[in-house]
Amino acid sequence: MRNFKSIYAKELAACFKSPMAYIFLVTFVLLNGYFFTSTFFLINQSDMRSLFGVIPMVYLFFCPAVTMGLIARENNMGTTEMIATLPIRDHEFVIGKYLAAVTLIGAGLAFTFVHFFTLLAVGTNIDVGANLCGYLGLLLVGAFYASIGTFASSLTDNQVVAFIIGAVGVLVFYLMDKLLIFVPTSISAIVQYMAVDHHLSNISRGVIDSRNLIYFGTMIWLFLTLSIRTVEMRKWR
Repeated sequence: MRNFKSIYAKELAACFKSPMAYIFLVTFVLLNGYFFTSTFFLINQSDMRSLFGVIPMVYLFFCPAVTMGLIARENNMGTTEMIATLPIRDHEFVIGKYLAAVTLIGAGLAFTFVHFFTLLAVGTNIDVGANLCGYLGLLLVGAFYASIGTFASSLTDNQVVAFIIGAVGVLVFYLMDKLLIFVPTSISAIVQYMAVDHHLSNISRGVIDSRNLIYFGTMIWLFLTLSIRTVEMRKWR
């Protein structure tokens, strides 16, 4: 547990000691703020659906950008071999770094609460519970995408390559339910279940179904397990 906390704290501190974390956060907030405010007063509708529709699209590059250097940077600098000689387990190394990335994504999401408070101030008949569930869904999506990015980062020592692999992986799950018309009927139900937006839309309506939580938990576990196995293989290579 001590190793896990040390890796998490070290990675989080490294993020905020460099300008990259602030660049990511400012870009994230500005993009979401622009798309939300540009339509908020036009549609004259007191809800967060426009923001909840924009953030998953911003995640397509934000999450891979946040995670691209988690393990790839260590591989490139050769510190992975040094870490292998320390009493640090592979799962502590991977999960500690992963949770630091999720914290950064959560921080970016927290800044968008200003839009929620704006909605409470100017809107009427606001469904607070549904909006808070929507934020929970967005956090789960961010955590899922971060696990994909962590796996991509473990595959290479080049951060740009890790970003591209992570972005492609995230894009695949994002587009699944949008391409259902091209999928054979026999497997359309499976493809729909694997689509992120299918589960996010359920949670955003204020319905927290165990099937949605199981989906996110299982997918995060899968990609983190793949990341841990990849680190193990690189260590013994």
